[in-house]
Amino acid sequence: MRQHLATGAAFLALSMTSAFADDWSGFYAGAGIGSLEVDTDVAGIKENDTAYGIHAGYRFDAGQWVLGGEFEHDWTDIDLVPGAISVDRVMRLKATAGYDLGRTLVYLAAGTAKVNVDGLGDDWGGFYGLGAAYAVTPQANVSLELLEHNFSNIGGSGIDADAWSANVRASWKF
Repeated sequence: MRQHLATGAAFLALSMTSAFADDWSGFYAGAGIGSLEVDTDVAGIKENDTAYGIHAGYRFDAGQWVLGGEFEHDWTDIDLVPGAISVDRVMRLKATAGYDLGRTLVYLAAGTAKVNVDGLGDDWGGFYGLGAAYAVTPQANVSLELLEHNFSNIGGSGIDADAWSANVRASWKF
């Protein structure tokens, strides 16, 4: 996780620019790709793989502060126990609060997530993290988001898991 946070801090430092006549308010949707790592409380069961997904949300720009809500759905294929237990997807309901730096928006994210684990079942858990979005144009932005998830007693199995995701995303505001 420290490596992910260091990557995020470097991204933020490189993306800070002077003010740009941009308003972060409005509906947006997009797609992303990244990495998802799942670490269970069962010794030796920790795997990662590529995750890709879609997202849609709304932001309200109140001057320097920006608040938002988002739905995100990521697909992956992480074999925790090959042929028996795999993580297929993660869905998130996300709240964000950020600071408007002009073309760059830095934000904190938190919410609830549902993980689908074939072989164990579904589970709801919480997540938190940070992100940064850069306005390429007034309608298009790219972002980097780093999240940590916590799931307990997945599908009633007694197995707990932590998951970390790092995603690069592209969004279109309309």
